[in-house]
Amino acid sequence: MTKYLPLFPLGIVVYPGEKLNLHIFEPRYKQLIQECITNKTTFGIPSFLENGIGEYGTELKVLRVEKKYDNGEMDIKTQALGIFRVIKLDKQAPGRLYPGGEVQPQETDLSGDVFFRVEIEKLLRQLYEALHITSLLLSLPADFKSFDVAHHLGLSLEQEYLLLQTKSEADRQDFILQHLRAIVPVVHETERLKERVKMNGHFKNLTPPEL
Repeated sequence: MTKYLPLFPLGIVVYPGEKLNLHIFEPRYKQLIQECITNKTTFGIPSFLENGIGEYGTELKVLRVEKKYDNGEMDIKTQALGIFRVIKLDKQAPGRLYPGGEVQPQETDLSGDVFFRVEIEKLLRQLYEALHITSLLLSLPADFKSFDVAHHLGLSLEQEYLLLQTKSEADRQDFILQHLRAIVPVVHETERLKERVKMNGHFKNLTPPEL
């Protein structure tokens, strides 16, 4: 089953449940957001990648307008709902300034594997400790999902987009684990290298080996 959505392409990936703050300044998107507010309708953010607008995106609702400017610009708070696939894209929705498109909502499994979750948290803690940013983990819920941590893994935009398309939570967890298993040792080695560089030029108090 498909539906028609106003579209707001951006060079980001937005995950279901995520809250996103946006500053709206282009006339076409001021029109889009104003109509969503007036009609209590939703809009979509398809990810804009290097080769153009991606096939997948996320549907969002406007929570509230934080600030309105004299020139019609707005600061808004939004929340992401679900994932969609673009079936047909219109560079301009009929009679509108902004793009639109026929989209197909995608089912997203959120069940996952508890053992994967434990391993992800363990590796995340190792990564953040190595980077000295452990405070980021304080608000992580016990039953966190892949989407809750996806923006905090050091993924590229393309990797985040690939995660958005992955329908199974277990597969997303596996993707994250592979990434963390690859990156954590690199970060640890980088920290060790930094320490070795710092020691260069210092007076060294070393015990010579017995000959």
